[in-house]
Amino acid sequence: MRNILYQLVIILGVLLFFSCNMRKDTEKEQSSTIFTGQDGEIRLVVLDPGHFHASLLQKFPQRQVNDTVYVYAPEGNELDQYLASIESYNQRPENPTNWQIQRYSGEDYLEKMIEEKNGNVVILAGNNRKKTEYIFQSLNAGFNVLSDKPMAINKENFNLLVTSFDCARTHNIHLLDVMTERNEIINTLTRELVNNKELFGELQSGTPDDPAIVMESVHHYYKEVSGSTLVRPAWFYDVEQQGEGIVDVSVHLVDLINWQCFPDQVIDHTSDVQMTGASHWPTKLTLQDFSRSTKLNAFPDFLQKYINNSVLEVFGNGKIDYQVKGKNISVTVLWNYEAPKGGGDTYNGLIRGTNASIEIVQNQSVNYIKELFIQKEESFDEQTFDSNIMKTITDLQKSYPWLSAEKVSKGRYQIIAPVEFRKGHEDYFGMVAEKYFGYLVNRDMPEWEISNTIAKYYITTTALEMARKGH
Repeated sequence: MRNILYQLVIILGVLLFFSCNMRKDTEKEQSSTIFTGQDGEIRLVVLDPGHFHASLLQKFPQRQVNDTVYVYAPEGNELDQYLASIESYNQRPENPTNWQIQRYSGEDYLEKMIEEKNGNVVILAGNNRKKTEYIFQSLNAGFNVLSDKPMAINKENFNLLVTSFDCARTHNIHLLDVMTERNEIINTLTRELVNNKELFGELQSGTPDDPAIVMESVHHYYKEVSGSTLVRPAWFYDVEQQGEGIVDVSVHLVDLINWQCFPDQVIDHTSDVQMTGASHWPTKLTLQDFSRSTKLNAFPDFLQKYINNSVLEVFGNGKIDYQVKGKNISVTVLWNYEAPKGGGDTYNGLIRGTNASIEIVQNQSVNYIKELFIQKEESFDEQTFDSNIMKTITDLQKSYPWLSAEKVSKGRYQIIAPVEFRKGHEDYFGMVAEKYFGYLVNRDMPEWEISNTIAKYYITTTALEMARKGH
């Protein structure tokens, strides 16, 4: 009898492990292995929208997306805020949307979504503790998935994410991370300059103490979005649900580094990545700070373990030191409570080449407007550098006719992208969605997109483990 039970356990384990393959063999994929680009063929399913990014993906109508959207979520303020945002898009006087929401809000919302199989693309933006499981369950049911970051906030999540990509490949469907920052013009121009070998040269290797690439991003817990105070859910301050800063905002920085400095290259996390150090530390919030951000008048029970002398300590800050293909990199993420007057979230960076270095500056010196500079290396000939700048700008003006360069000091230029020609943060979500829908139609998501996403989450989740161990 014991042997029979043991064999049953083994069989059940094997069945679970191969559930993706078995599901493909036993059911017809309704979702979408074929898209043609026709109007309305993409039918969105929004699952548990706990973050305002879920609604931003629907801010602008897209021809290929059906107006009927299926929402599966528990009742609560987060669902209410999502629905209110969608209604505001429908009611606005200019370029209104026409979303028709079909909502299910029973406690078995996830099971219901899988059972009903409405739609063919799942949108995910919400509680990060649940997100990786949502990704896996959605893919395993045959849905394509467009997910807000982070897709994994710990090592267990990372392992499930790797399985999820295997599942997507098995079903011939697509999983994509919403990497909005690639569409920001300064980031796009940085990629262009770094990969101009005549101007930039080769990417330096640097050292762990003096990296070739340095990125720092500063965010704020209290902020305004679209002219209104952003009300944070209480779980946003629970690192077990939202994730620490080292596995959240850092995802964008690591992604940009992969995309800008190793373009179209496959990064294998098992052979191309070497972790060299990581640390983290808390941001401290009073109850008044917390209440102003969440509209709650007390810390909930699940946050009590983070409270020290009546102050909430949130590990929003972190630093990751690592190598990709032998190049030394340092990434820092900071969460302050509120931005200085006239300021906002900031992003500063340095990428060092053998001919010149690219600098991204967003601080008080540039009125907190993100600006781009290029500084020649000391040993490089200045006349040749000046000539290379002019040639580069002329070439780039074919795509960006408003672009120019201004010499601000010896061997240093500012690359000028006038603010009036820049898109806003909220516009990037529609641009990511359009790119993703193109992958669905053309079946051409590049292999590097998948491998580099896996490498990205390997870096962030491994850094978290290292920081918690004091490395």
